[in-house]
Amino acid sequence: MEENGNVTAGSTAGKGWYAIGLHNYIKMAIIAVLTYWLFEIQIFSIVSRWMRDPSWSHGFLIPFFSLYFLNQKKTEILALQPRPNYLGFIGLLICIAAMFYNTFLLRVGYFGYVLLIPTLLSILLFCGGWGLVKFTWLPTVFLFFAIPLPEGLYRQATIPMRILSAKIAAAFLNIVPDMQATANGVVIDVIYRGLRLEPPLDVAEACSGMRLLMAFLALGVAMAYLHYRPIWQRLILLASTVPIAIICNIIRVTVTGFIYVLWDPKYAQGIYHDMLGMAMLPLAFFLYGALAWFMSNLLVEDKQPSQDDIIVRRENQK
Repeated sequence: MEENGNVTAGSTAGKGWYAIGLHNYIKMAIIAVLTYWLFEIQIFSIVSRWMRDPSWSHGFLIPFFSLYFLNQKKTEILALQPRPNYLGFIGLLICIAAMFYNTFLLRVGYFGYVLLIPTLLSILLFCGGWGLVKFTWLPTVFLFFAIPLPEGLYRQATIPMRILSAKIAAAFLNIVPDMQATANGVVIDVIYRGLRLEPPLDVAEACSGMRLLMAFLALGVAMAYLHYRPIWQRLILLASTVPIAIICNIIRVTVTGFIYVLWDPKYAQGIYHDMLGMAMLPLAFFLYGALAWFMSNLLVEDKQPSQDDIIVRRENQK
C-alpha cells in the first residue's frame, strides 16, 4: 500500500490480504498490542459479560461480522494509497486522555467500553487517512453491538417492554372462556374456572425481549448493509427490527401464558421456556424477510421498451 514498501495501489488490487506486506502486518500487530494494553480491563470485562450473561452471548459473533464486512471491502482497501491524517493522532491523544480521566476520576465503566470505538477510528484515520476510514467505519462502529449496556440501565430498559408484553398477553388470555387475566405491572393474575392460579405469571427480565432486540438489531444492520437496496429500503428494514423484535416477544409471552394455564406449568419453564425463546428468532427472520420481499416487489420496473421508443432505420436504396 506504500510506494516505498513495494506495495502500490495497482499491485494490490484484486489480490488477497497478503498483498499489504509483512511490514504492515507487523505495524498492525504492534498497534493491536498497544490498544489491548490500554483497554485490557475493559476488554476482559466485556468478554466476561458475554460468558456469564445469556442476554449478551451474541457478542462473541459481532467481531466476526465486522471482519466479514471488512473483507467485503478488500478490493477497495487494498487499492488505497494511504495518506496519514494527523487529525487522527489528535483524536487518539484525546481518547487516551479521556481513558485515563475516566479510569482515575470519572470511573464510569460503560464510558470506558464505548471509548474503544472512537479510539479505533482515530487510529484508522491517523494511519490511513479518510480513504481508509470510508471503508472501515461501519465494521468498526458495528462493534458497538458487542458492548453490553450497564446492568442497571439494562434492567430499567426491560421494564416498559415487560409491562407491554404482560398487558397484551393478558388481553389474549381473556379470550378463553371462564378465564380472567389481569396485568399488574409485569405480573399477570389469572383466575380460571373460579380458581386463582398460584403463583401468578411473572414476565421475568429474560422475557423482556431485550436479548432478541439487541441481537436482531445487530443482524438487521448487517443484512441491510450486505443486501444491495435503495437507501430508503435499507432504512425501513433497519427501523423494522425494533417492532419485529417486540412483536415476537409479545407472541412468546402470550404463548407461554397459554401453556402455563391450559397445559402444564412445567412446559412454561426451564429448557422449554428457553426453546420457545429460541423459536422466536426464526419467526423474526421470517417477518423481516417478508417485509424485504414486499418492498422488493412494491415497485416493478417495466423493462420492455414501448412502441414510442422503437426507432426504425431505413436504408436508402440506390
